[in-house]
Amino acid sequence: MLVLTRKINEDIKIGAEITIKILSISENQIKIGIDAPKNVQIYRNEVFEKVKESTIEASRASIQKEADLFKYKIQKVK
Repeated sequence: MLVLTRKINEDIKIGAEITIKILSISENQIKIGIDAPKNVQIYRNEVFEKVKESTIEASRASIQKEADLFKYKIQKVK
């Protein structure tokens, strides 16, 4: 992990197209601004984890539905 020290209004560049800027610092909170292309998805970690869990669950449900349909087709053929 790269650890950097930045002050208010200082930037961090990620590649040529992403800039992270420190906007303000208070007691226990740092506000950052992220400038990135529209095709780059940016999530807070807790939101990302929920999206990931939802995607996995939807995938499992879809696989189960296909398996059930396959079993039904096999039974119908017999």
